[in-house]
Amino acid sequence: MESSRAPCVGVMMENETMNLAVKRAAEMAAVFMIGDGLLGVLQPKRHVKLWRSDVTAVDLLVRPFHKHPTRRRLYGVLQASAGVLLASALKR
Repeated sequence: MESSRAPCVGVMMENETMNLAVKRAAEMAAVFMIGDGLLGVLQPKRHVKLWRSDVTAVDLLVRPFHKHPTRRRLYGVLQASAGVLLASALKR
């Protein structure tokens, strides 16, 4: 006799796999935020110059920091802190 719970177990395993994939993606985002934030703190001029672009959508993201290294450093601290908070919130 088949158990009526078998499909439920399969769905739970799929949900756990999906949950793990989402957590891993969030962890990757946190790593990016921390690294990008630290580069913005340590090398703000070089980092902004690298990301200046002829593509308007890309340039809009870095334009506020052009010729404002202190502003980029402050944003970098915020960005890295948010990345650490995100990573800290992830539990397996």
